Amino acid sequence: MGSESPINPNSINEGNRNVYPFSPPETDKRTAEQKAIDDWLPITSSRNAKWWYSTFHNVTAMVGAGVLSLPSAMANLGWGPGVVILILSWVITLYTLWQMVQMHEMVPGKRFDRYHELGQHAFGEKLGLWIVVPQQLICEVGVDIVYMVTGGKSLQKVHDLVCKDCKKMKTSYFIMIFASIHFVLAHLPNFNSISGISLAAAVMSLSYSTIAWAASAHKGVQEGVEYGYKATTQSGTVFNFFNALGDVAFAYAGHNVVLEIQATIPSSPEKPSKGPMWWGVLVAYMVVALCYFPVALVGYWMFGNKVEDNILISLEKPTWLIVAANLFVVIHVIGSYQLYAMPVFDMIETVMVKKLNFKPTRMLRFIVRNVYVAFTMFVGITFPFFGALLGFFGGFAFAPTTYFLPCIIWLAIYKPKKYSLSWFTNWICIILGLLLMTLSPIGGLRNIILNAKTYGFYQ
Repeated sequence: MGSESPINPNSINEGNRNVYPFSPPETDKRTAEQKAIDDWLPITSSRNAKWWYSTFHNVTAMVGAGVLSLPSAMANLGWGPGVVILILSWVITLYTLWQMVQMHEMVPGKRFDRYHELGQHAFGEKLGLWIVVPQQLICEVGVDIVYMVTGGKSLQKVHDLVCKDCKKMKTSYFIMIFASIHFVLAHLPNFNSISGISLAAAVMSLSYSTIAWAASAHKGVQEGVEYGYKATTQSGTVFNFFNALGDVAFAYAGHNVVLEIQATIPSSPEKPSKGPMWWGVLVAYMVVALCYFPVALVGYWMFGNKVEDNILISLEKPTWLIVAANLFVVIHVIGSYQLYAMPVFDMIETVMVKKLNFKPTRMLRFIVRNVYVAFTMFVGITFPFFGALLGFFGGFAFAPTTYFLPCIIWLAIYKPKKYSLSWFTNWICIILGLLLMTLSPIGGLRNIILNAKTYGFYQ
């Protein structure tokens, strides 16, 4: 992007002092207490990650169990629009992810370790917080609640398939079982400490995606398959199309944790973190393509518009394979939950220690994290249909933070020349992202209204 004006380090003022290239004035000016706090907080406590850490962190963040609903989204989008939207989303989100990786160290000597810090640099201290934090929290807390429900329901499917003669148990109990794992794992201190869990989750996401499309291909094209739209009315087709846009947007939610992941990679003037981070992102996006495109296209090709919301339900047999796939989903969402929870822990602990002046102790961390896990468990048990609600709310938060907020920040900071390639590219992403943000909640709201009568609390 050669048209951007370079940043002059001498012109950057922060708190009435200049920040010089890769100099450590802010480190020098920190008191021992401030340094101790930064070393305690989850995002800034460890900076020794390798480039491949970013690969499996990004795969775990991106490839959620939502990949299994992509064939259903294709059925509502149709072949032409569906393929175009899948490819466009992949390209646009890779571009916006590249922007975020580049902007992590755009100010010499400073790192934007958190999404809201980047927002504050672009829009100002207060406005940046108000623009970024609510959207980021909706995404991260919302995803954790969805994964709480997904993990519980996947455990329930395994139980029902393995023990068909056993007494049926409520979904709520399985969500509690899934939550009990997180009451333990939530106390791992930082991103690097969950790298092993994240690696297992990334492997599992590739595994159950492969099972989904390979088993579909093995089953073959079903008799009497149809590729027309599911809905029988024109309005139903349009609203289902809008809802499917939300499903695709939900599949690309990894931007909400990308700066926090990059914060764990070491950086120096000779080797800035954006190099290894970008390699990790590229490999991760190759894995994303290997998961998303075969599942979406093969699943729709084999089952047509009769495909279920979850492709594993359409497969039905062989039982052992479906059990394995659901177990893989459980392991994956365990890792994903922790990945999205870590930035939330960081936000809460930062406020508690820096604003409310609590001491950074193990007891504070124990209470904060247990309360958060209990909260997501309670909401998941109360609203086991939360995924449908997220289709509505997610459009407001997932589309901006992933599709066009990085572009707005890029335009605000770098100010590329009007009508240049960079200017056009960013504005196209912004317009498409705004359309996505506007249209997908409409489809989600209609789905909630239509399905409201079947919703149940504490099932």
